[in-house]
Amino acid sequence: METSAIDQVRAAEFAPETTYLNTSTCGLLPRRTVEAVTALAGENAAGTRAGAGSFERVDAARAGFARIAGVGADRVAIGGSVAAHVGLVAASLPAGAEVVAPEGEFSSVVSPFAVRGDLKMRYVPLAGLADAVRPGTSLVAFSAVQSADGRVADLEAIRAAAAEHGARTLLDASQSAGWLPLDAGAYDYTVTGGFKFLLCPRGTSFLTVTEEAQATLPVLYAGWVSAEDPWNSTYGPVEQLAVTARRFDEPVAFLAYHGAERSLELLAGIGPDALYSHATGLAARLREGLASIGHETVPGTSAIVALPGLGGLEPELAAAGVMVSARAGNLRAAFHLYNTEADADRVLDVLSG
Repeated sequence: METSAIDQVRAAEFAPETTYLNTSTCGLLPRRTVEAVTALAGENAAGTRAGAGSFERVDAARAGFARIAGVGADRVAIGGSVAAHVGLVAASLPAGAEVVAPEGEFSSVVSPFAVRGDLKMRYVPLAGLADAVRPGTSLVAFSAVQSADGRVADLEAIRAAAAEHGARTLLDASQSAGWLPLDAGAYDYTVTGGFKFLLCPRGTSFLTVTEEAQATLPVLYAGWVSAEDPWNSTYGPVEQLAVTARRFDEPVAFLAYHGAERSLELLAGIGPDALYSHATGLAARLREGLASIGHETVPGTSAIVALPGLGGLEPELAAAGVMVSARAGNLRAAFHLYNTEADADRVLDVLSG
């Protein structure tokens, strides 16, 4: 029997001790990623490095994400959190600008706008997001896949509506990049936390910015690493900022990015189409099985399965060695490359037992 690339990677890189269906909270680290982080930590402990880490490895991670996002590395800035990236976008808006977002959107996507206090925030149902864009809307901020229940946004319709009314778009791909193909160049901004479906260590996040949007984005984190010539910009004000999106970088966490390089390399070797088919196929298997035992799920074809009102069952599943999560009252399970049909069936066994 032929072994698929996903089967080979699963065997070589992962050995979970639970039925792990909680990637929407935190992805499992591949062995190669753990080895890279451990190696750098050991060098830092032994004093055998000239510095805390390698900027070459950071740029390799930047390029790795760029391949997954379908853009050039010159459009990618790195950082430590989605909220910090969104904060840059929030700081770029003039007072009174209207921001439209889905109801129940993840906090990090909307809070940097809301806390300013001088922007017009408008929240609408996800299904009506495209219709809610109107003349005078400055920005549409939304997730490709909702954290609370795995619903997938109508990306094409939202982009078309924003273009019609001259609004910019900010897409959060934290719950989608890694299994849902991403065309970051189709949005003014994308933000992505790396520690979920991208299987990177916590402390990695990516911002993509179109060339047009770069002109209005403030450089809030300026330092020597933001310079076009970093090593000759270590003292005094930076004289020339990087001409690429690197000028928007946050100070780097080397341990996280040494690991991220290896995780992104692994995902690129499999490809988004294969990951999409694998993860959504397993999710469909679970939805069908849940329906057969009388449980209604949020409809759709997402890799994330949500059971409304059953979040209270999470402790029972955890006690049985099945790792899922409870979000907004939903019981949430997420599938990725390290999952198998046996994982979906294990959930059904526990819930029907």
